[in-house]
Amino acid sequence: MGEFNEKKATCGTVCLKYLLFTYNCCFWLAGLAVMAVGIWTLALKSDYISLLASSTYLATAYILVVAGVVVMVTGVLGCCATFKERRNLLRLYFILLLIIFLLEIIAGILAYVYYQQLNTELKENLKDTMIKRYHQSGHEGVTNAVDKLQQEFHCCGSNNSRDWRDSEWIRSGEADSRVVPDSCCKTVVTGCGKREHASNIYKGGCITKLESFIQEHLRVIGAVGIGIACVQVFGMIFTCCLYRSLKLEHY
Repeated sequence: MGEFNEKKATCGTVCLKYLLFTYNCCFWLAGLAVMAVGIWTLALKSDYISLLASSTYLATAYILVVAGVVVMVTGVLGCCATFKERRNLLRLYFILLLIIFLLEIIAGILAYVYYQQLNTELKENLKDTMIKRYHQSGHEGVTNAVDKLQQEFHCCGSNNSRDWRDSEWIRSGEADSRVVPDSCCKTVVTGCGKREHASNIYKGGCITKLESFIQEHLRVIGAVGIGIACVQVFGMIFTCCLYRSLKLEHY
């Protein structure tokens, strides 16, 4: 596929070139934002993933990271394809846009579907996870997540503090006479979980607070995925128009 001299290009082609170039600069920044949201979810907001039965939340974050990287590479390719006026590069650019579009739509749909299922999943699994895995060998991640959850959200147990009466750790005697973990205490000191009183521990459960926390981040993931995907439609339209314009000039 040959290159075309800008002097021979029509006014429409030149306008399309600069429009697509501007779009790609914005698109590259959007890719950076998408990747940042994915990394933010994985690195800073993933403490409670071990408490979830489904891996959907984690999958949506990974999809955003991958999509963000591909968007940034595609943005650079789009700029090269636009100014070199190579139709084969424009074809490749369009295909990559389409792949990213599908990835982000999938991330958005997964976030929406999981948003609807989250309440049921937490009701069915959170209590079992807390009472069967807390302070058990091989489940240190769950232990740390539960302690952080109870301290950060000022809660105790899944539904309420009485859930801990069924805990394998509490009933085994390893808890050293504790009735709840120390992380349930309003002021955490070693052994404070031995006294189950409203003045000492949080009584309310964590399930609704964890649900609200995850739903908030699912809304961000879904909005970013669907929003950037919609913007990409314009990029695909501009690419098709420029490709057609260059093809007409070639002939």
